[in-house]
Amino acid sequence: MSSESECVMANIGPNIGERRNVIIAMDGSDYAEGAFKWYMEHVHRADEDHALLVNIADHSHSLTHGSAWMSADPKLVEHAIREEEKKAREMEKKLETYLVETGIEGQVIIMKGDPGSTLIKLADEYNAAYIVTGTRGHGKIRRTILGSVSDYVMHHSHVPVLIYRQ
Repeated sequence: MSSESECVMANIGPNIGERRNVIIAMDGSDYAEGAFKWYMEHVHRADEDHALLVNIADHSHSLTHGSAWMSADPKLVEHAIREEEKKAREMEKKLETYLVETGIEGQVIIMKGDPGSTLIKLADEYNAAYIVTGTRGHGKIRRTILGSVSDYVMHHSHVPVLIYRQ
């Protein structure tokens, strides 16, 4: 990387001259961890960046409880909710550990909702300089069928998006 491109990277975003809010999507996957490590090694500026480690739980699969496909047993629904809350607490602790171990300035944000649109809303809300996310690298057909958070973010973001692919 030339010094000219490094200079451009150091000045990304609307909040030049103050801390840059950097949204880093963290879903617990190896792809997200790879994106975080790549960001730390290649992009992070300790004196400029405020990292927002974001985990967004998509509960749309839980909405099938009570449908024709799933039992409406309240105990199953209650158990599913408790499990999801437990996973969110575990993820919050894991991400807080990342901040402590790396010594970076930042915060952890745990939310529920559609990951793609929620990341876009957070980037707007926090006036983010850019968004960092990982991708599995699905092919076009599989991405069309399954959807892709990184693809959605790339096409809907008002700020630069760094997509890490292993």
